[in-house]
Amino acid sequence: MEAWAFRHGPEAVAGDKFGLGALLDTGVMLLGRRTWELFAKIWPGRADEFATKLNNMDKLVASRSLAHASGWQNSTVIDDDLVTAVRRRKARQDVIVTGSISVVHTLARHGLIDEYRLMVFPTVVGSGSRLFTGDTAPTDLRLSSIERKGAAALLWYRRDASVG
Repeated sequence: MEAWAFRHGPEAVAGDKFGLGALLDTGVMLLGRRTWELFAKIWPGRADEFATKLNNMDKLVASRSLAHASGWQNSTVIDDDLVTAVRRRKARQDVIVTGSISVVHTLARHGLIDEYRLMVFPTVVGSGSRLFTGDTAPTDLRLSSIERKGAAALLWYRRDASVG
């Protein structure tokens, strides 16, 4: 979460802001190296209910430069290519990606994203990485939920398999 998001108050940025709930108990988190390094500095020192679930869950790290991921419990560097690793895991459990825009771009190019949970804030930043780029294949999405989170809104979109 970018620093500017915090000025909108705790409702939008605290705890389980993306409504992951039981997925934190059953899924695996997939992070790119930069996001993993940031999270590994923040989350291990916290002990609230959300942090405890996040710390205890399995985490996969997509990195070409990390040899190991010992800085945050239950973290493992993917030793296969990203797409193969995600396909293998997706057959057994939900794969959750938080941040990690380059990971999202790769998964989107290969049709491996079933759901987007987007937090929209009333702030125009004007720059930054785009979620959907020219490399993103056309994908039909269906809005499945809108939830107010303080000044922000959490939008859930699922891939619409009925179109096409």
